[in-house]
Amino acid sequence: MNNRSASINRNTRETEISMDFDIDGSGKAQIETGIGFFNHMLDSFTRHGFFDMKLAVKGDLYVDSHHTIEDTGIVLGQAIKQALGDKQGIKRYGSFVLPMDETLVLCSIDLSGRPYLAYDLDLTIDKVGYMETELVKEFFYAISYSAGMNLHIKKLSGGNNHHIIEAAFKAFAKALDEACTVDARIQGVLSTKGSID
Repeated sequence: MNNRSASINRNTRETEISMDFDIDGSGKAQIETGIGFFNHMLDSFTRHGFFDMKLAVKGDLYVDSHHTIEDTGIVLGQAIKQALGDKQGIKRYGSFVLPMDETLVLCSIDLSGRPYLAYDLDLTIDKVGYMETELVKEFFYAISYSAGMNLHIKKLSGGNNHHIIEAAFKAFAKALDEACTVDARIQGVLSTKGSID
């Protein structure tokens, strides 16, 4: 198997982001975004997806956390796309239903090259820690569009917003891990078109 990793640097007037990302990792994370709860969610993502990530973000947090979170999503999507390359042999589809205490969240992915986000978490408070809950959707939207990923995230049950968000990040990790798995039965790419882009 080729080395499925990527290094991305993205600098704008709003954020400076550097990310090293390895699909075939062991769940190691070195993450600093300036937003404690977001760090926690990204650490959960890497650990439960068995990805390795080194991430440093300097964002305009004096404005709010929107640019930091959205731009991190853009960079993560770019890293996933770059690391997967031509997607030879991958399962392409992944789905996981993740329980966390009273919460149950579904995530399904198609690494089709066609971006789309269907999002239904029904969060009921404005912030968890210092992270605005409306930015959870912006983060996943940014990933889906920069990676070229069909991404569905849906709360099936739950009431605690921390649990719902964390279950979404973990379910995303598990579904992405499955979609990125190489299956020896797949010759080329899993598509009637002969390519996934």
